[in-house]
Amino acid sequence: MLTWIDWTMIFAYFGLLAGVVVFALRRRKIESGEDLFLGGRSVGWLAIGASIFAANIGSEHLIGLAGSGASSGLSQAHWELHAWVIVMMSWVFLPFYYKSGVSTMPEFLERRFGARARWILSLVSLAAYVLTKISVTVYAGALFFEVMMPEVQLEIAGVTISSFWIGAFGTVILAGLYSSIGGLCAVVYTDLVQTGIILAGTLSVTAFALYHLGNSGALLADGTTAQGICDGWEVLKQTVKATGNVEQFGLWHSLSHKAFPWLGVAIASVTIGVWYWCTDQFIIQRTLAAKNLTNARRGALWGAALKLCPVFLFLVPGMLGFALHHNQIAIDGTVFAIPLKEGGALQSDAVFPTLVQRLLPVGFRGLVVAGMIAALMSSLASLFNSVSTLFTVDVYQKLKPQTPERKLVAIGRATTVVMTLLGLLWLPVMKAISGGGLYMYIQAVQSFLAPPIVAVFVMGLFWKRMNLRGAVWGLSLGFILGMLKLAANAIWGNEYGWVLIQDFYFSGILLAISIAIAAAASLTAPAPAPASLNGLNFHCLDDAFRKENRESWNWVDVCASCIVVGLVVCAYIYFWTWLG
Repeated sequence: MLTWIDWTMIFAYFGLLAGVVVFALRRRKIESGEDLFLGGRSVGWLAIGASIFAANIGSEHLIGLAGSGASSGLSQAHWELHAWVIVMMSWVFLPFYYKSGVSTMPEFLERRFGARARWILSLVSLAAYVLTKISVTVYAGALFFEVMMPEVQLEIAGVTISSFWIGAFGTVILAGLYSSIGGLCAVVYTDLVQTGIILAGTLSVTAFALYHLGNSGALLADGTTAQGICDGWEVLKQTVKATGNVEQFGLWHSLSHKAFPWLGVAIASVTIGVWYWCTDQFIIQRTLAAKNLTNARRGALWGAALKLCPVFLFLVPGMLGFALHHNQIAIDGTVFAIPLKEGGALQSDAVFPTLVQRLLPVGFRGLVVAGMIAALMSSLASLFNSVSTLFTVDVYQKLKPQTPERKLVAIGRATTVVMTLLGLLWLPVMKAISGGGLYMYIQAVQSFLAPPIVAVFVMGLFWKRMNLRGAVWGLSLGFILGMLKLAANAIWGNEYGWVLIQDFYFSGILLAISIAIAAAASLTAPAPAPASLNGLNFHCLDDAFRKENRESWNWVDVCASCIVVGLVVCAYIYFWTWLG
């Protein structure tokens, strides 16, 4: 139960959020589509990096990733150690996007290939946002409210509205309002504030979990008794070994592992990473709002540094929750316990809310709930802004190119409202999904969507022979095959026929098929004229492009990149054998 102090912290957060939105509006009035969708291309690197991080950390991380840590240890860490992919984006992909002056990723595909490629990516992206990102984010956030605030209810005309629906409607409507009113400028500056709240809140969960484990008096491997916060990590390792979960909680698994075969994970996680961090409108839009290419790259590098945190903010607390549960540690006179499913398995999606509810003292609990709301709202606001940009720029403006700027702003805001309603309408479907495995569900769906998009973008940048026909066929057939696999999984599960292809292995196969289709189709049509590819392909760069790109970075950017990549390598080295 939340106390008045916790509620004060939550309301203070909303007051701070309103103040930031007002500040953003005064700083930049919304008078054109560029103001609404790209903040007038005036945002600094600090806000860009924080916005990249806050946009990525949604309620699916709080619910799904922590739950994955409790049920499968570090298996999902590969998707959260993608800081190196963001570094690659900042050096390899970003100069092409920024210098081309585009507002969306489909618009870039049109520059490189033609209008049909833009239409296909626009429609695929819009469908994916509504059916996966918005719905999953709203569902996970509403579930958090249901666990944390069961006492919050409304009685209307004899019908009781639970905290699940109150939380869902409240956050979606508020996020939709400040996204549509303040545009991307309001989104990135609120993200700057929310990043601090998310970090403070989630780190406190980790710290208190380690404290309770370290002071539990558990017997360590060397025969001594745990007596401090530093011993909490050792207690976790001892618990994993004692419960026979060493293989399950490891970083890598055998080729025959049903959920996380190492080869499938290696291919699928990188494919999803390149799609999400290097080609998806949701992330790239923030870098396109930068003052210049230098700020865009440094914002991406700052976002990459922050991306090193989620393993320790969400996966590790989930693992600590597993240890607290199995050691039956008493907190305030009551044994810590995570709710169980039928059959006795942990209800993984309840792990993080249970940690917050049971571990944190008054005040801290309010701070963390505010952080959870911050994560939910920042992800939703970012999603709404990206979707409205895609629809307005890539659909409406293409159909009606003479539309005045003020009307485009109105269309963008109206699109945000429509996306908000669609997210709410899809909620009953998400609520019907059985508990557990939200994060695994997300990665599986993305592994079917990402391969054809990655194939077309990478081939477009590195192979000058790639043309419109190759892009259209690669995107279309790849997307159809991915959706067939998704439909087969939904209907038959893993019981029949070709559905037995493990999801992450299928992602690698689909990537190879998409590349083959795009290459074969490209060879059946004339090659594009080299002059039309200037600034759009690595083999067709003029001296002006090279010079401006070189002047956009210095030793600071190189050192920052090396530090981030080095830290990723260190994390892999440690976690590879962390259980001995």
